[in-house]
Amino acid sequence: MRKKISVLGSTGSIGTQTLEIVRYNQDIEITALAAGSNVELLEKQVREFHPKTACLWDEKAAAELKVRIADLEVKVVSGLEGLIEAATEPEAQIVVTAIVGMIGIRPTIAAMEAGKDIALANKETLVTAGHIIMPLARKMGVKILPVDSEHSAIFQCIQGAGGNKIYKILLTASGGPFRGRTREQLLHVQAEDALKHPNWAMGKKITIDSSTLVNKGLEVMEARWLFDVEMDQIQVVIQPASVIHSMIEYEDGAVMAQLGTPDMKLPIQYALYYPKRRFLPGDRLDFTKLREITFDVPDMETFPGLKLAYNAARAGGSLPTVFNAANERAVELFLQKKIYYLTITDMIQAAMESHHMVNAPDVDQILEAEQETYDFIMEKWGLS
Repeated sequence: MRKKISVLGSTGSIGTQTLEIVRYNQDIEITALAAGSNVELLEKQVREFHPKTACLWDEKAAAELKVRIADLEVKVVSGLEGLIEAATEPEAQIVVTAIVGMIGIRPTIAAMEAGKDIALANKETLVTAGHIIMPLARKMGVKILPVDSEHSAIFQCIQGAGGNKIYKILLTASGGPFRGRTREQLLHVQAEDALKHPNWAMGKKITIDSSTLVNKGLEVMEARWLFDVEMDQIQVVIQPASVIHSMIEYEDGAVMAQLGTPDMKLPIQYALYYPKRRFLPGDRLDFTKLREITFDVPDMETFPGLKLAYNAARAGGSLPTVFNAANERAVELFLQKKIYYLTITDMIQAAMESHHMVNAPDVDQILEAEQETYDFIMEKWGLS
């Protein structure tokens, strides 16, 4: 039986790799594709996969796409309404949420309310609205299937748990391209340096986030909601080779790990076919050549983003939204060469310290906190 999926963020890193899996397996039907503004690539995808709905966030880009594919029977939509339409496409069984940013929250909620399982690759959804998303998943009886490599690893380990309680999650991190450096050595880091991840090929924002350890902080917040654990049960461990993708420890001290080459197609495919595994072409771990696997503790003084994430998650309420929004804007400014590298976490800290927290915010309050954080940063740093 053919699976039917909708892909939000189809022109990005996760989206294009999802379509590679669809292309290889030949038994998944794409019912909707959504992207930001990449008309050319989305047109190619539409012509190859023949979705019923195609969405571009940018209205002008959507109008251009409509002209380009006038020969096809595809409905072209745009903006938030279009994104929600793509997420709730009637025939889709699974929605891959691979768009970046908090614009992913409302489409994810709409998809869940329509009874669709979520292959989750949008961190912001759980970071800022985990208290809304997880109860809704239980209410609607839908699955949240993690696509992120580390969360997929934990999820895979849990399949062998037999209902036993998790004592601790060991969330691995490569440490990024600046592992071992001091703050003084990071003073003059440029975007080109931060975009050179040692192991993974990812989009620009997540690559910068990995270099500051903010990405690991976001993953800690996600793990809390996905696996229903307390913050003190999540330990970040530096594992530079990215061979162990994450581990879980049980109450008796036993530890289970998921290992593999750093290839995002594995967690994507596992989410799409769960609980079954399919053959996946690509490199395999060669244990005859793997001489050692080393570990270290994260340096939270040099990379305070991780410590700030723990603080935000423990406080809860609207503070994780502020952490996420401040980082989003700071990374954007860094990539535009308007701020220094170390200013990224300075901005996050300042935004968190100035925020008046809202407990258990609804979606409107989450989005208000996001906008307030953007405004605060631009005003405090005198940027436009």
